Amino acid sequence: MDDLIPVIGVSSVLIIIFGFVGFMRYIRYKEILALAEKGLVPPEQKATKGILRWGVVIAALGLAFTLGLYPFGFVTGEEFPLHIGPWMLIGFIPLFLGLGLILLHYLTEKE
Repeated sequence: MDDLIPVIGVSSVLIIIFGFVGFMRYIRYKEILALAEKGLVPPEQKATKGILRWGVVIAALGLAFTLGLYPFGFVTGEEFPLHIGPWMLIGFIPLFLGLGLILLHYLTEKE
């Protein structure tokens, strides 16, 4: 019974997040349909600006995880070089993914 509460909590948070994303996509779809009925074309969106934003968000999240998980290296009984163990992958993967997106933005930027 004690395990049921966290499962319900995590599930409800995921349902809310994905429900919101689905609702926003539906609203955007309806907006495009309304523009098409009037014979208008939706404005072009720059994809590179979105890449930079997502890169910054993911890199910041990865950095937060990395800094938050670093003290576990001092708590574990095993000795790892620089106290960096396998748990640090939870922070390093999004950090370097975000840095890659930021780099991709600047390498493909058109002036």
